[in-house]
Order: sequence, then C-alpha cells, then structure tokens
Amino acid sequence: MANYGTTQRIPTTSTTPSSTSETYEPKAPHEKKHSDFKIFCPFNFPLTSEASAIRIIKNFENLGLYYTLFVWIVLFITLIPQRNVSLILLVIMTYVTTLYFLLLRACPNSEVLHKIIDKRFVLGLLAIATALQLILTKAGIHLAVTLACTVPIVLVHAVLWVGFDAFEIENGFSVSGELVPLVGQNQNGEVGSNVV
Repeated sequence: MANYGTTQRIPTTSTTPSSTSETYEPKAPHEKKHSDFKIFCPFNFPLTSEASAIRIIKNFENLGLYYTLFVWIVLFITLIPQRNVSLILLVIMTYVTTLYFLLLRACPNSEVLHKIIDKRFVLGLLAIATALQLILTKAGIHLAVTLACTVPIVLVHAVLWVGFDAFEIENGFSVSGELVPLVGQNQNGEVGSNVV
C-alpha cells in the first residue's frame, strides 16, 4: 500500500513539560492572553425606559422576521389538530407574502413597489386578511390564544436581548453605554470614532 509521500517522524529529543506556574505569553501581536477572555451575555436589563423602548424598536427591526416566524409556528401547531381549512388558508397567505417579498427582491429599481406602495402597508393588509380568514373559519380563538401567549414572550426577548453590535471593540476599548454610537460625526462633520 502506498503512503503517497507522507511519513510520520518520531522526535529524537525529549522535551520536558512546562510547569503550570508559567504564564502564557502571546506569540504574535494579534493573540491575547488567557486572562483577557471574557464571557459575553446577550441578555441584560436596560437602565431606563427610554433605553428599553429603543432596544425594542432596534430588535424588532433586526429580529422581526424571527419573531413573526415564532408566532406563525405556534399558530400553525395550534391549528393542526382541529382546523384544517384554517391551516390551509394560513399556508396560502404565507405563500402570498413570500411571493410579495420575492417580487420586491426581483424588482429592486421599481418605483411603484418601493416608493409609491409602502411595504408596511402591504404587510399590514396581508396580516389583516389572514386574521379575517382565521376568524371566518372559526379559528379566531386559536389566533387570540396564540397572540396572547407569544406576544409577551416576544416583548420580553426584545427588551432583554442586547445585539452584538452594542459590544463592538475598537482599538482595544469597549463602549460602556448602550446608547453611545461607535462611529459618529464630530463638530467639523468628519466621521470618526467616539471611542476614547
């Protein structure tokens, strides 16, 4: 059997294991010492009500799709055992919404789709149409129970979740305040770092 040119060499000199009292020294400038290791916790309580409102808005912008999928999956599961017609209508409205998003992505330069017709207006109409279909097919109680159970969970997550961009590190310094931007404009209008 051929080994294709790879051989294992056995070292002829023996090395003594280093003692545990020695400290780790970085070999390259980009390596850090083990003592610099910090654990990142993505959840914390906001300090003020304004900070919590800003955090909720930011998290709904960044994680809105995941929140919607969470509510949709819970509603889908609650409709499975008894409401098959409502389940089919929910899936159809999901396909219509997906086709709308694909149309937006397929035509990025369309004035009608992006400027004249607001995306929030169309999504609101689709949500109202879905809710009306569920109510008319006698699945309104499923929708109400699902929203009553999932919306508080989503709001608690949106208040407590701190995005990773709040802990960006530039030049070895971290931002201590959540509402302090990392990059801003100074008095001259030049873009610069706010990190001191």
